Amino acid sequence: MVDYKGQPDGAGRRICIVASRFNPMVTDQLVDGARSELLRRGVAEASLDVICVPGAWEIPAAAARAATGPYDAIVALGCVIRGETTHYEHIATAVTDGLTRVQLQTGIPIALGVLTTESLEQALARAGGEVGHLGVQAAEAALEMCDLFSRLEPS
Repeated sequence: MVDYKGQPDGAGRRICIVASRFNPMVTDQLVDGARSELLRRGVAEASLDVICVPGAWEIPAAAARAATGPYDAIVALGCVIRGETTHYEHIATAVTDGLTRVQLQTGIPIALGVLTTESLEQALARAGGEVGHLGVQAAEAALEMCDLFSRLEPS
């Protein structure tokens, strides 16, 4: 029996961050955390690109386009905060479903770093606050999946 587990090593990896500009108080922190973690894990600055899109809705389309490029993985970052209407549910579902489809169709790992929270306070707590940092976690997951996929390739 072989146990396969990826390592979050960025050496030699080309990574793309696709980030929503909506809710910049949160998303800027997610991008900063992901970028710092990727660089800390060995991704070269020249091998790290950031694509900014207007909102979370646009993340899957940009990720699909990026997945046709030279990237080993994509880190999807955004923040959807519940409001007074059902818009939140539609956007959150569309983003996660869209990213799932892109990942399965292209074979490029996409780390989900899109917060879906009830309030700005909850989002900030998860973007480097007392609950953790989803940007850092998504960056680590992207690198781990890159390594895992390379270990699972047929020889």
